[in-house]
Amino acid sequence: MIRKIVTGSDPTLRGISKPVVKIDKRIITLSRDLEDTLKAQKDPEGVGLAGPQIGKLVRIFAMLHKGKIITIINPKIVSIEKDKKIKEENKKDEIMEGCLSIPHYYGPVKRSQKLKLSYLDINGNKRVEIFKGLSAQIVQHEVDHLSGVLFVDKLLKQKKNLYQQVGDEWERVDLPNI
Repeated sequence: MIRKIVTGSDPTLRGISKPVVKIDKRIITLSRDLEDTLKAQKDPEGVGLAGPQIGKLVRIFAMLHKGKIITIINPKIVSIEKDKKIKEENKKDEIMEGCLSIPHYYGPVKRSQKLKLSYLDINGNKRVEIFKGLSAQIVQHEVDHLSGVLFVDKLLKQKKNLYQQVGDEWERVDLPNI
């Protein structure tokens, strides 16, 4: 079922998600709802969606990975590659990160490009997987959601600007009060 995405200053986005104790019918339904809701997002398109974004403070998220949507339950980042210094001339290669809960706003959040993640899949199997590039960025973004952290918090901490896409141009905007 497609769910409404929690936006802006809704306190659910700042909550700490509880671990999944048992993968039961409720969690399987939640997983399907996350997937259906993620697939339905067209403006903007989404690549990840966490439980808190649909009002559920549970440690679960869905993400696009290797061309398909997967469910990640009780994620734990086991190791993370240290950030490498971005040379000034490569700044244009930073990924403009956005969020379905703060639609149409983006910022160049600096995140590690490689990490090892321990998690449960929807069948309850424990998995340990290495994520790289965009997939690593998605994992970090969604894990942040499970801890009540938004990408704009990272922008503030990193002293980066927030942008809104207007046509083909990026227009700098003030950070919203979230």
